[in-house]
Amino acid sequence: MKAVIQRVAHASVVVDGATTGSCNAGYMILLGVAQGDTEQDAELLAKKIVNLRIFEDENGKMNLSIKDIDGEMLVISQFTLLANYRHGNRPDFLESAKPDEANRLYEYFKSLVSREVRRVEAGVFGAHMEVTLLNNGPVTIVMDSEVLKKKK
Repeated sequence: MKAVIQRVAHASVVVDGATTGSCNAGYMILLGVAQGDTEQDAELLAKKIVNLRIFEDENGKMNLSIKDIDGEMLVISQFTLLANYRHGNRPDFLESAKPDEANRLYEYFKSLVSREVRRVEAGVFGAHMEVTLLNNGPVTIVMDSEVLKKKK
């Protein structure tokens, strides 16, 4: 499972002309589910993300988590994070999970972060989405649950 975490001042997602999710100061997360991912992958990422200290404290140091600042989160499913671009110029997405399993783990991830973050909103799984955000920093971090598994 891969996640792109962007520290934002605000973000929103629109589907078919209607806003389906938004957040104020916090994270906009793009989440890609790979074949073979499990609940453990979602749990590892969720725990790391909600405790990640990338918000500035009173001394201007990145020392606070999203929980510390009472931040918000916008989570968007993005299978293109699993793009295989090694051969040719047209990526394939064969490493991404099948839609039913990807959606199940996406929903599970959202439920996990919702336990720790006051407000979590989302895009629409499988829809064409228009995302707007104001990256704060800019701060962008890419995480892979496989990397977190190797840590142990």
